[in-house]
Parts: sequence; C-alpha cells; structure tokens
Amino acid sequence: MFDGNGVGRGLRKAPVIALALVLGATRVSAGDPSPSRLRNAIDPIVSRPDFAPAFWGIEVRSLSTGRTLYARNAEKAFRPASNMKLVTTAAALDAYGPDARLRTTVETAGRLDGLGRILGDLYLVGRGDPNLSARFTPDHPTAAFEEMADALVAEGVRRIEGRVIGHEGAFTGERRGSDWGWEDLAWGYGAEVSALSFADNLVEASLTPGERVGDPAVLETVPRHGCLTVSCSVTTTEAAPPAPEALNGNDETVSLLREPGSNDVRLAGHVPLGGKWEGRLAVGDPALCTARVLAEVLEAKGVRVMGGVATSSAPLPSGARVLATHDSPSMAEIVRVVNKKSQNLHAEMLLRLVGLKVKGEGSAAKGHEAVADLAKRLGVPDAGWGLADGSGLSGSDLLTPRGLVGLLVAMDRHPHASAFRDSLPIAGVDGTLEKRMKGTPAEGRVTAKTGTLRLANALAGYVTTVRGERLAFAIVVNNHEGKSREAVAAIDAIAAALATAR
Repeated sequence: MFDGNGVGRGLRKAPVIALALVLGATRVSAGDPSPSRLRNAIDPIVSRPDFAPAFWGIEVRSLSTGRTLYARNAEKAFRPASNMKLVTTAAALDAYGPDARLRTTVETAGRLDGLGRILGDLYLVGRGDPNLSARFTPDHPTAAFEEMADALVAEGVRRIEGRVIGHEGAFTGERRGSDWGWEDLAWGYGAEVSALSFADNLVEASLTPGERVGDPAVLETVPRHGCLTVSCSVTTTEAAPPAPEALNGNDETVSLLREPGSNDVRLAGHVPLGGKWEGRLAVGDPALCTARVLAEVLEAKGVRVMGGVATSSAPLPSGARVLATHDSPSMAEIVRVVNKKSQNLHAEMLLRLVGLKVKGEGSAAKGHEAVADLAKRLGVPDAGWGLADGSGLSGSDLLTPRGLVGLLVAMDRHPHASAFRDSLPIAGVDGTLEKRMKGTPAEGRVTAKTGTLRLANALAGYVTTVRGERLAFAIVVNNHEGKSREAVAAIDAIAAALATAR
C-alpha cells in the first residue's frame, strides 16, 4: 500500500531515525567530488550484512561537468515507487508550461426562461483540475462550487428542470492504474481517477474512543457529503500500552469492509481509551460525487435541482454554452502538490492530461506515449523503463537510476527548470522530507523526490555540496526484507555523504 505521503503497501510511516553512520570519510581536500572517496563513503552503507538480499541502484552525476561520480547497477531496472512522479511531472511541465491553468465549467444547452428556469440539464464539465478541494482554500472545500453557483444566481437562475450532470469525458480508459491491488482501491492513496474530481476523491475518517469501555467509538468524516456512506460498529476498549507507532488506516484494531465499486463502507473493531484511528477512504464514481456536491451547493443558495444528478462521458450536446467557470492553480503549483506531498491521484490525472495535450487523448496509454517522446527529445536514456501508471503505485513500474539521473540533468537545463526543482521536497524542511535528514549535512542541501512501496525505497533529485558543487542523483533499493525505516536511514546516510562530498 502506498499513500499520498509516500507510505508503502503494508507499511506505516517510519519515525525519524538518527543517522548512525560516520561521514568523516567524505571530508577530503578541495576540488571536484572524488569518485574514489564517494565509493569509500557509499559502499560500506549498501554492503552491510542486513542488505545482503537487497538490490541497490545508484548513480551520481556532476551537473557542472557531466561526470558520473558514482554508479552501482545504474542501468538495471528497479521498482521506483513514487520516483515515477518525477517522470510524470516533468512531462506535465514540458507539455503545459508552469503558468497553464485548467478550467472547469458549468454549461447547458437548455434555455433560461423568464422565470429563472433552465429548461434542460446543467453540465459540470471537468477538465482535469486535481485541486477542487480545500487545498488552496483552507477549511472551505466547496469554494470553487460556490464561485460557480454564485455566477448562476447572478444570471438569474433559480431552478434547473433537468439534472446536474458531472461530465468526465476529457479522460478515457481505466480509472485505476495498471496492476493496482484490490486492497489499494479502498484507501485514498488508490482513489479512482476522473477528469472531474473533488477533495482528492476521498473522505478522511477518524475514530476516537467513547467515554467508557464498551461505548461506541465517535466517527467523524471530512468533507461531509453524501458520496460515501460509512457505518461503524467500532467500540471502546481499555487503554493500550504505548505503541512505537500510532494507529493509522491500516491498523489491525479496525477493519474496513467494502464491496468493490460500492460507496458503502463498514468499519468494525475497537479503539482503546486514549487512542485514535484515522483512515482516508476512497470514493467510488468521483464524477457523480462531484456533481452531487455542486447540486448541494446550488440547493443551499436557493437554486432547485429537479432532476437529480448523473454522469456522462459522451460529447457535450450541440449548442452547449458556458454559464460559469473556475480556473485551477497554475501548473507549477499543481506539480508542487504532486511532488511535495507525493499525491497519487494528482499524478495519475497529470499523466492523462499529458496524453490529452500531446496526443489528443486523455488516457494513461497516450500519456506514456508522450513520456516516451519526451525522453527521446531530451536525450534521456529510457532503456529498461516500464511505465504502468503515473504515480508509482503499480508494482510493474520500472525505471533505471541512469534514466532518472538523465531526466534530472535534462530538467535542470529545461526552460521550466526552476518550476521542476521548486516542486521537490527539501530535506529537513518540507514535504515528504520534512522530518528526514534534520541535523545532518543534507538538511537544506538535498531537494529530492521520495519513494516508498513495499520492498522498494527510493530518493532522487539534486544536492548542493558544502563546497557548492551541484549533483544529480538517484538512489533506489529493492527487495530489502527488513523494516522500511532501515532502508530509509541508509538512503539518508548516502544523501548526507553526497552533501559533504569534496
């Protein structure tokens, strides 16, 4: 399992761990980073006995000279986890540019009569905006819908005789990524993909204990809408002894029961006094949910919807005219959310948007074709790549460290280089690296994309050394059977070694 914060299948968020490795070997004389000294710093980390069954792939390259300073299995194919998002976001910036915005519209082919009635259906037309949510309007998830509803009211609309139809025709093909597991689809990190999506197509659920042992737990859901029905038989138990990791959506004390394709979720189990359970639950049929939200907002503003809600992927009716619009944040901001937060749904939407822009079809397959064209145009070595989705959730995704570094080098010279670099988490500062590498030489010097999947950990991006040398790097480890945090600590130690390279 793999969520929007880079957590892997069957794993919990790893606590911050102190680096237990001495980095003195990298403190050498002035000059370009020495390949031999890098080997002396990195090889002991990846050669530890507990990593004997694991498979490491690493490449480090100087951005100023183009020299490869370190390589280990760099041409081999690895499961990249969320490092796949580097490929997707690079393609999105290249196709759209950082200033592009995605427009959602409200349209109708019906007549607005003198009584304030739309004599026909109202279409909410999605064009791939992944941020119809509270992300840029804190605590106000329906702000975009209220903006469009207010425009309708200002035009005198008081009643819709037809339906509110969520139109998702901009995207085609499967709503889920290739090779996603059934267990992934119930949780927010595996939410269905639609050109019309609301609140990341998930509901955040939390359970807190009742007043006494045996009392029902208290269920809260955000956002509150009718898209997901959650029933709960979770009870309160005695306080549990302190655990090394907090309860989360995959904790065995709470189970989730849900039929595939259903929006009826049942939670069962127990929560101890003083404890808390949290989980992000995926919403089925996102376009229908989004249309329902608009209908609810319209009703709240005094606009009656007489025909209910529906969805469509068919071409819009002839003569449809735009009544209201909402523009997304810029593509640079969209990409920042994807890489800083490791947002799976948004990455999948971007892949389809790239296909739509470059190939004329909003499908994952056409997105992958566009990515292959980009790699060829930029001179990125993509031999050994296997692209199954856009987020890295699929266990069938394959990338090579050499290809990743080639992409990073190419994007560092790209016209939209600054938007790409600025989208990456900064070690010890923000995003999925906020709690990693604090107090080490890598803090503030490493900007890189994380990746965590069961049996796969990765980090790829840029580092500025203590002497000001800029390096591009990719570090991937597959098939480590120990705890994920052990692999993460080793990767962070390598990053710190790069930061002190001389």
